[in-house]
Amino acid sequence: MPAVTVENPLTLPRVTAPADGRPRQALSVSTAPSGFEGEGFPVRRAFAGVDYRQLDPFIMMDQMGEVDYAAGEPKGTPWHPHRGFETVTYIMDGTFIHQDSHGGGGTITNGDTQWMTAGSGLLHIETPPESLVLSGGLFHGLQLWVNLPKADKMMPPKYQDIRAGGLKLLTSADGGALIRLIAGDLGGHVGPGSTHTPITMTHVSLNAGASVTLPWRADFNALAYGLAGTGFAGPQSRPFAMGQAVVFGPGDTLTVRAADTQDSRSANFEFVLLGGLPIREPMMQYGPFVMNTHAELAQAFDDFQAGRLGTIPADSPYGR
Repeated sequence: MPAVTVENPLTLPRVTAPADGRPRQALSVSTAPSGFEGEGFPVRRAFAGVDYRQLDPFIMMDQMGEVDYAAGEPKGTPWHPHRGFETVTYIMDGTFIHQDSHGGGGTITNGDTQWMTAGSGLLHIETPPESLVLSGGLFHGLQLWVNLPKADKMMPPKYQDIRAGGLKLLTSADGGALIRLIAGDLGGHVGPGSTHTPITMTHVSLNAGASVTLPWRADFNALAYGLAGTGFAGPQSRPFAMGQAVVFGPGDTLTVRAADTQDSRSANFEFVLLGGLPIREPMMQYGPFVMNTHAELAQAFDDFQAGRLGTIPADSPYGR
């Protein structure tokens, strides 16, 4: 990690924050608990314990790995349903294969992003390729769940395949940060992800001892999550590290600083910055269904049981 980089960030467009911007304070830092997902691959629940009012429009985010699999160990998920939201899967190291019942799918690897709008519902599966299962190897990624407003929850499913080379690469005012803009607007620069709920999603590599201050929409919330190394959030320099999430308060600029010395795993402080426009509607979740009411959740479950969320393609190599 990271998969997408450049030799000289100074050649990239620079993002600067307004000098009179109102800095966002780091309100809280929480440590992600570890668990397992799917057929048993390790995850950290990045935002576990964070109040939904501070997450909205995000529902959850899993850090998948970082794990160096031995031969025969890589695992994925079985076929399962979704309705009412979008999943964003960003792979930094390793390879995942996706297939869904709506015709979407493909291989994502080393900086690629798979953006799946479940909408009215579909079935999908994520699995490592046979070559990775046989050989083992490094695997590290993120899966973010983004809510859809009530008006869009039953929209037709959609799939976006965002290749690593399509990310918008930016740098900070002094060139000390490499900013990968996956979706949204950052200082007038626009990422490739097409979002129904307005969000900004970035992966930042910050040189040891460097700091970055970015413009941030005042009507968005703001969250950071450490992927490797250590650093400090907000004007009060609140420490956070790999596996920890930061919730920022109101304002229109975000500041993160990297510690002067990083750990042996990474020369840089690696973190994700996220923000979105809160939907401010009731949110009810039952496993892979995210709706507005309990009745809608019950209907989603009934529709799944009755096969109305789709069927596993007959030509699927991943079983039925």
